[in-house]
Amino acid sequence: MSLLKQLFLAICLFLVVAFTGSFIASVETSREQLLSQLRSHAQDAATALGLSMAPHVDDPAMLELMVSSIFDSGYFASIRVVSIADDRVIVERSTEVRAENVPQWFVDLVNLTPEGGDALIMRGWEQAARVEVLSHPQFALAKLWDGAIGSLLWLLLCGLVSAVLGGWLLRTQLRPLDNMVQQAQAITRREFLTLPRVPRTPELKRVVLAMNQMVDKLKTLFAEEAARSEKLREEAYQDSLTGLANRRQFDIRLGNQLVVNEQNAEGYLLLLRVNDLGGLNQRLGGQRTDALIGALGELLKRLLATPGRSEWLASRSRGGEFTLLAPGLSSDDAERLAEEITEHLDNLRQTGASDCDPVAHMGIAAFRPGEEPAAVIGRADQALAQAQSNAARCWERLDDFTAQSGQGLHDWRGWIDEALNQGKLQLYFQPVVACVSGKLLQRKVLARLLDPQGEAIAAGRFLPWIERLGWAARFDLAMLEHALAHLSRHAEPLALSLSAATLREAATRDRFLALLRSHPQQAHLLTLEVDERHLPPPVELEALSQNLREAGYGLGLQHFGGRFSLIGNLTHLGLAYLKIDGTYIRAIDLESDKRMFIEAIFRATNSIDLPLIAEMVETQGELEVLTELGVHGAMGRLIGAPAPWQ
Repeated sequence: MSLLKQLFLAICLFLVVAFTGSFIASVETSREQLLSQLRSHAQDAATALGLSMAPHVDDPAMLELMVSSIFDSGYFASIRVVSIADDRVIVERSTEVRAENVPQWFVDLVNLTPEGGDALIMRGWEQAARVEVLSHPQFALAKLWDGAIGSLLWLLLCGLVSAVLGGWLLRTQLRPLDNMVQQAQAITRREFLTLPRVPRTPELKRVVLAMNQMVDKLKTLFAEEAARSEKLREEAYQDSLTGLANRRQFDIRLGNQLVVNEQNAEGYLLLLRVNDLGGLNQRLGGQRTDALIGALGELLKRLLATPGRSEWLASRSRGGEFTLLAPGLSSDDAERLAEEITEHLDNLRQTGASDCDPVAHMGIAAFRPGEEPAAVIGRADQALAQAQSNAARCWERLDDFTAQSGQGLHDWRGWIDEALNQGKLQLYFQPVVACVSGKLLQRKVLARLLDPQGEAIAAGRFLPWIERLGWAARFDLAMLEHALAHLSRHAEPLALSLSAATLREAATRDRFLALLRSHPQQAHLLTLEVDERHLPPPVELEALSQNLREAGYGLGLQHFGGRFSLIGNLTHLGLAYLKIDGTYIRAIDLESDKRMFIEAIFRATNSIDLPLIAEMVETQGELEVLTELGVHGAMGRLIGAPAPWQ
């Protein structure tokens, strides 16, 4: 029983005891007062009769008339005149009238007995007779009953008002306790909230301040670990001059992109090299050369900020050499991108950032999963060499194979639309297990669409086209419908990814939430995942987390690691887990810098009890290192490849 209920019951019990005692005392006092009034009434009647009968003591008829007249005008049980000489009853009147409208149990309870009085009738100086009067309590009983009922109603009204006011006062005073309970429950959900209102009650004030201090301390520790880890990431994977990724990060991402899996798509690698960097240093000076390199870095950042390019990676390899990794880019789009970059390079030359024409050369090479990184880089170098020897334009594209399918946008639109309309979507499941015990934690839901020939197409091939067509939110809704239908048949924890379009479009997001709320029985089995690269603004993300939590669903963050500075905002979201991007997992048993980075993430998330799950675990050595570091779970080819439901 809660403290509020205990205190409320104690107040009610106190009121019952106090009002019961007050009621009994009031009734008893009224009873004694009425008994005194009955005695006085009887004695007054007896005295009056004694005096009025003295002249007629020897006239029995007159005595009877006087007794009858006073008996009929008052509340008397009996009146009689008794001769003193021989105790003979001269005149007697009595009645058995009972009190009306008074319950018999009340009559028996108060036991209000008749009270009497007597007086002498004198014949000169001789005592001739005695008048005995007995008052009837019916009037007193009725009055006492009415008084008891009025007192009871009044006390009940006072008790009810006191109970309501006491309950309201208790609830008001103990509301900080409810807030602290919610704060503690939020901590268990990995939400670290500070109570803004401090109660005035000294005892509660101290507790609230102590809880807020604890939360602030945890948030501070978390922020410090996040800042330390972000600094470590920048030192290890970021170019200090441009803010782009460095060569180490590029090599990791390229190797990861060339792994054959469901998500990796074909694309193009763009290699950009500043023309005559050594000569620029001599002619313009190191400061202006650095400014040119910084301008090229900003150019690549702007290209990456365009919607649909969150999977791309821009890096500075060394000196004046830049790379742009663009998975999902088609051959036509690659040429348009090259022309766009060429225009920006011309603008740099016209503004005096460089005195060379062209400012830089570009080599564009196609790649596809399954190739070796050296082969792709060699192809890009070859394309760059051809561009440097070409006086007509500053870029060249080199394909040793058809990087993209011969199908155009119209063909992809037709069969993707047909597949979504007719439900030609096949769910694949990839297990996620605990690193230590190997226990199944959940299954990641992936998808394949069936083309017109019935062939299952991996997500890496059709997802770029879905994004170009603007159907990502539509695809998410189809995936959710299929996943909920699967859960209705097979009750096993699943994880489902949300695209940037679903998070960005309010109408689609509301429709998505409505569909989730209509299936509350599956809520505890489904966790929705958002990509670190597609996160909405913090306010919208917190609102999404709140809506999902109210509906009973979990929220996770996948592909985490590229924007580690965001970790400071995770204390308000109540995330179920973080999934570390496979870029930082690949060959972690061989590269100490990755191990240090994962250790930093673990220290930060462990302070708020946030589980970590590693993506794309491919070797036993990687799994052993992750287990040693304390990572909670793992998924990847080593654990299990995506497959239809068995």
